[in-house]
Amino acid sequence: MHDSESTGANRERMPRRRPVRTGIRSAGVAVRTSCALAAVAVLAGCAAPQFDAGAEASAAPGPKESSMTPHPPTPAPSPASTPTPAPVSPEARAAATVRLQAAVDAGDVGAARSAIAAGADLETRGAEGRTPLVHATKRADTAMASLLLDAGADPDAKDDLQDSAFLYAGAEGLNEILESTISHGADVASTNRFGGTALIPASEHGHVETVRILLTAGVPVNHVNRLSWTALHEAIVLADGSADQVEVVRLLLAAGADPAIPDGDCVLPRDLAARRGFNAIVAEIDRAAG
Repeated sequence: MHDSESTGANRERMPRRRPVRTGIRSAGVAVRTSCALAAVAVLAGCAAPQFDAGAEASAAPGPKESSMTPHPPTPAPSPASTPTPAPVSPEARAAATVRLQAAVDAGDVGAARSAIAAGADLETRGAEGRTPLVHATKRADTAMASLLLDAGADPDAKDDLQDSAFLYAGAEGLNEILESTISHGADVASTNRFGGTALIPASEHGHVETVRILLTAGVPVNHVNRLSWTALHEAIVLADGSADQVEVVRLLLAAGADPAIPDGDCVLPRDLAARRGFNAIVAEIDRAAG
């Protein structure tokens, strides 16, 4: 995610203006307008929502930018409770990394803090490609996850299942960890193995407060995953119509969820809800439509 300075002579020189060819330009606009109207006429009717591949590509993990200097950069100031690793030998770093993995697995925050101070690699990979942060998150270990994030662990690093700490915490309603990943710069538009944002499974599971956190953080509300579903679709299709699901639908609609987006079979969210007898959800959609 320089213009060079002009010389004194160049500043005094006035540029010649070229005549504007209004006739040609107007004709071009007319042709383009005609084509656009024809395309709209052809595409009228239901069209399946398009999976947002661009968002997934931008969220895919990539190599970190390397430093331009031969020495490691000076670490940013850390909270007093977070250890700042000192330069260590490769052997000492490897040993500290093994201790960190064992500490995360055991839930031993003190041992993890000591390993970090000894120079452990925060992005090392263990079973199933998990970083220590992803492993702590999947253990729902809030204290450990907070320690690792404060020490500089990447909230967007993904394991073999394409789960990051941010995505997993959002999907499973681990709100403390979720908020911590967001405050440490998580990419809120990142996507999981289904091409969906964290908001989509959170809506499916009826995690009301999690949905509220994600919407406030700016997760795209109308993102379409590979199943041709938005968060609004999943709050209906894969849910039970409970009071929590009704509240999730209300939150999504208030945040701009579009009930006019059909699923892959050209079925609208209102019809999906009506077929399942989710009358309260139907009422929310009708209310939002005015």
